[in-house]
Amino acid sequence: MRWQAAFSDRVWRLAAIFGLSALPAQATEYVTTSGVLGDDDFYRVVACGAAPGGDCSKPFIHWDTTSPLRVAFARIDRAYLGGRQKRARAAVIRALQYLNDAGAGLRLVLTETPEQADIRIYLLDTDGSAPVSGTGLDTIDGATIRGATVRVWWTNRREITRAVIAFSTNLSIRQYESAMLEEITQALGFMTDIRNPAYNGVSVFSEDSNAAKTLGPQDIMALRRHYPPQESN
Repeated sequence: MRWQAAFSDRVWRLAAIFGLSALPAQATEYVTTSGVLGDDDFYRVVACGAAPGGDCSKPFIHWDTTSPLRVAFARIDRAYLGGRQKRARAAVIRALQYLNDAGAGLRLVLTETPEQADIRIYLLDTDGSAPVSGTGLDTIDGATIRGATVRVWWTNRREITRAVIAFSTNLSIRQYESAMLEEITQALGFMTDIRNPAYNGVSVFSEDSNAAKTLGPQDIMALRRHYPPQESN
């Protein structure tokens, strides 16, 4: 949706080497298109930020999928105790089910040990009216979160090493299911949304709609193309 940005470890290293301000690079959040896209164009929009017929604006990045990707709640602030927390947990379980059932060559599991997780989720007591502080996360502290956001780190070989998802309290509890599915999907390497009315309520990558609570046909196609199904022995 509107709440994502990609960050590269390499950017941080280069900033330090050249004495630049060590600020992560902001990714383009969406590409505007019209009409239903062909599969090739759709995939390139969400996977590398390429407008139809254009060049990629971001690298293709992937997780190593030789073992399951571990997802965990790393922090749940008191503002989420009760119904919010239960709804968020249910949304994660459902999102992982949809992603695992998509037929792509990766598997995600929910773990209760966040220090071992690849994708960590933070439910923060912030309403987006001021920058976040006190999380200890260098890319979250100082940011203003008005919904949900995902941060992704990758190596020079374009292999994703970790991802962080943060939620704010002004995201409606009714949006948790859609937002959680979108943010976890984006944490798999799909860092660009599509601004196009044809995808409102159809794709989790729709920039202007929170209506899609399941993966659309082209969302599944993109997952399978990015992570080809593994051949069974």
